Amino acid sequence: MNRTPRSPVTALAVLLTGVFMAVLDTFVVLVAAPAIQRDLHASDADVQLILAGYQLTYAIALITGARLGDLLGRRRMFLTGMAVFTLASAACAAAPGAGALIAARLVQGLGAAVMFPQVFSMIQVLVPAERRARALGALGAVIGAAGVAGQLLGGLLVAADLFGTSWRPVFWVNVPVGLAALVLTAARVPESRAPGSGRRPDLPGAGVLTVALGLLVVPLVEGRERGWPWWTWLSPVAAAAAFGCFAAVERRARTPLLRPGLLRERPFAVGIALVLLTYSGINSSFLVLSLTVQDGLGLGTLGAGLVYVPFAAAFFAASVAAGRLARRGHRLLVRGALLSALGHATGITAVLLAGGSLSPWHLAPGLALTGAGNGLLVTPLIGTVLSRVAPAEAGMASGVLSTGQQVGGAVGVAVVGTLYYGVLGGAPRGDAVAYGHGMAAALGFDVALCAASLALLPLLRKRKSRGSSSSSGRLRMSSKTTVPSPSRHSAGVRPPQ
Repeated sequence: MNRTPRSPVTALAVLLTGVFMAVLDTFVVLVAAPAIQRDLHASDADVQLILAGYQLTYAIALITGARLGDLLGRRRMFLTGMAVFTLASAACAAAPGAGALIAARLVQGLGAAVMFPQVFSMIQVLVPAERRARALGALGAVIGAAGVAGQLLGGLLVAADLFGTSWRPVFWVNVPVGLAALVLTAARVPESRAPGSGRRPDLPGAGVLTVALGLLVVPLVEGRERGWPWWTWLSPVAAAAAFGCFAAVERRARTPLLRPGLLRERPFAVGIALVLLTYSGINSSFLVLSLTVQDGLGLGTLGAGLVYVPFAAAFFAASVAAGRLARRGHRLLVRGALLSALGHATGITAVLLAGGSLSPWHLAPGLALTGAGNGLLVTPLIGTVLSRVAPAEAGMASGVLSTGQQVGGAVGVAVVGTLYYGVLGGAPRGDAVAYGHGMAAALGFDVALCAASLALLPLLRKRKSRGSSSSSGRLRMSSKTTVPSPSRHSAGVRPPQ
């Protein structure tokens, strides 16, 4: 029998590998999409499904995946998700046509949805309370870094054309990493379940929630590309009705996927709203930047990837600082939102002043400021939201949080994509002025998102100040009862078998 390591650092490093892979594959295909379309002779609709299929199944299955971890074992579900994700990555890399690639991407998204939310829960039960802020800071840093790395790594691999395989290495790279993560997870990560687990999963709730999220997410992801047909406007109305049915089902469930009262607790509700706003800005910024530098400035895949270096460097440095300054809480989040807004405003100024001479060098200062702001905001935000949740509900809350990230990203891309192309009009590729104006409009929307975040942050702070003593007491008690040890099976953590 393998023994649980004295320090959770090794287990955390393995789990964060899964997080990096799941987020990376949301973005890595953006840069590779033109090469995929040429190689597979795919239509524009096929390419849209290749890009969106992963995000669809990923967003829809996150809450169910998180709750299955609570009930059946978080390590078990992390291993299951990683295995599915790795096999689907191999299928993506070997896909003979667009249809096969779309199917593999759908399965890959399901694997990520089962794997990803277990990490939030495991941090809550593996890491002592006094070290949890840094662990959650590392998680936030990995999420942000993976989004940037997806653009850079995709550009590097496609440009390298390894063994004449064009875009396929962007998926092959997941296979050896996934296999290593499977071995290390089995050896180094202890099992854990939520207290009182062992009951049947809430299958009726999972079915209704899947329908509700599908009705919400599908039009957000597909609507702009298809010109917003009638069904994209009716789907959100149907989604609202489906969510009402889900709430009714959950009130009668013995082991609910989501406790209805959780979303009525102000700190958690405000935190989810902040996550929605933040990820709406992040995902839409990546989309607009990639389109502008490739279609507007004529950069290739490698050049487009390198444009993200100022953002990535500043984000990483700020994330490290945020982990050390996590105790500043609200003030740190405010500084991050302000710095992000300043970065977007700097970008607007740069593209408007540069005009037809716009180049990546004009974008670098704004990207660096935005990266630093996101590092200070995104990294501690995740920990701040989860710190308001009892450890027994960590899986439930992590599923909602992860879904909020995906839904927020889809909303941002839908809104900003419509705004960007509306300003762009019918401008031809290479028209730097037109693409600059489109980017300026999109960045203006991002400034508005930062302003909305700044308006919500005081609500998070007030709640924290009233309940900080009781909350910290609960977390301290939790750290004593849930840190893995061979003699503490009753706390919900078991050593690996």
